[in-house]
Amino acid sequence: MKFLQKIILFLPLVFAIFSNMAKAEMVDTFQFHNDADRIRAMSLAKSLRCPQCQNQNLLESNATTAYKLRIEVYEMVNEGKSDQEIVEIMTQRFGNFVNYKPPVNEQTWLLWGMPVGLLLLVLSAIVWRTSSKRAGK
Repeated sequence: MKFLQKIILFLPLVFAIFSNMAKAEMVDTFQFHNDADRIRAMSLAKSLRCPQCQNQNLLESNATTAYKLRIEVYEMVNEGKSDQEIVEIMTQRFGNFVNYKPPVNEQTWLLWGMPVGLLLLVLSAIVWRTSSKRAGK
């Protein structure tokens, strides 16, 4: 009897440990005209960020929003729209946030200029520090 009680106490622990390994995904069953379109659509979905998720692209995200947008991208590719047109449509709807490679313009200059500015600041601090050490000797 004690053995059965131990098993009953032990089973929920086993299920809790192994439940982390079970994963569910939405499966795309979209039919493309050819393999080149499928590859292009998947590449585009990979280059667009999910507006609902943090730092996941449309291809990786399991969110319903990402699934719907992924299907939309697939449909636009099947319709013959260019990559640029599709990216512009998504950017118009969701802003530059959806694009992993936002354009350089008045809204994003700080995003692009910050790394260069920080690099110049670090280099000038190094030069200033080494020159002050030399002057002190």
